[in-house]
Amino acid sequence: MTNDTVKERVGGNMSALFTDDTQVAFPKVGDVVHGTVIAVGRNEVRCDIGGLAIGLVRGPELDKNIDLRVGDEVEATVVELDNEFGELELSLKGAGRKRSWDKIKELLTKATVLSVKILDANKGGLITRVENVPAFIPVSQLSPNHYPRVSGGEKAKIHEKLKTLVGATMEVKILDVSEEEEKIVVSEKAVWETKQESVLAKYKVGDRVEGDVTAVTDFGAFIRFDQNLEGLVHISEIAWQRIDHPHDVLKVGDHVRAEVINVEGSKIFLSMKKLIDDPWKGVAQKYQVNQWVKGRVLKINPFGLFVELDPDIHGLAHISELAAKPVKDVNEIAHMGDELEFRIINIDPENHRLGLSLRKAKEEGTGEEGASN
Repeated sequence: MTNDTVKERVGGNMSALFTDDTQVAFPKVGDVVHGTVIAVGRNEVRCDIGGLAIGLVRGPELDKNIDLRVGDEVEATVVELDNEFGELELSLKGAGRKRSWDKIKELLTKATVLSVKILDANKGGLITRVENVPAFIPVSQLSPNHYPRVSGGEKAKIHEKLKTLVGATMEVKILDVSEEEEKIVVSEKAVWETKQESVLAKYKVGDRVEGDVTAVTDFGAFIRFDQNLEGLVHISEIAWQRIDHPHDVLKVGDHVRAEVINVEGSKIFLSMKKLIDDPWKGVAQKYQVNQWVKGRVLKINPFGLFVELDPDIHGLAHISELAAKPVKDVNEIAHMGDELEFRIINIDPENHRLGLSLRKAKEEGTGEEGASN
């Protein structure tokens, strides 16, 4: 193939094909050209080189770590000027691949926000691409809007929720790269945290907010307020009385009020019970040590019984206070829902604790007079 033939085929403007700024009359083996993928076959890819020539990448010259699709922009190294199809023979290995990784490292250094499309999902997270190289978004690096909040953390259910995100577009930052291991980890959470911090700057401990419950988990509930901010109400901050699970009190869509109790970087922690009078402040007016009381067993644990004295005040009858003899199985002493007579053995209003004894009640007996005090 002569130089004139090359110039004729590409319109006599080969310099437009190269990443090098210097004027080049025609391509040489080893030059790097820009192209757009126009066809992807089983073991080959064809590229339009600036509308001036067609390049073919095939077989061992394909990079197995690059997932190319029609429309992708690529940089490839010229291997041959005229193959059996009269096309440029290209390679995605070498200089083109190196430039992709150089660009990826630059994006990491600059903490650039990238818009990526989700291509697939597995139990551990989502798969996308950066500079045509597969990249991974771990579940832990998803923003609260996309984090799969699954009760009990069942992997199958998490996978199902992740699959609904395939095809979505997300804003991410590169978190870590390893060219040697061909790995890129990106984070949607990092972008969310940056946005969150700028809005959270106006909030301080003690501020009150209103919002809607967006998720209920084993450990608490998430409340969305003010420009899509989300705060966590831990299970211990939902109500003054002990609750077994947040969904016993809250459900998604509930509109609630809460108080800011802590702000840590991009995270905000809320309390609902702070806006309710603490019933334990007046516990001394209702109950005294040595008083006989009736209580309903709310829950049975290996270490004792949780007992409801009234809707606001709950107490604990420790296993050591259930019988005169050592108790091996608490379930042999009582069942959930049982109403029993207890004796109050200690009250700690500051820490919201009230100790009860069933053993002393049985030992001493309960009279109508004591039980009504």
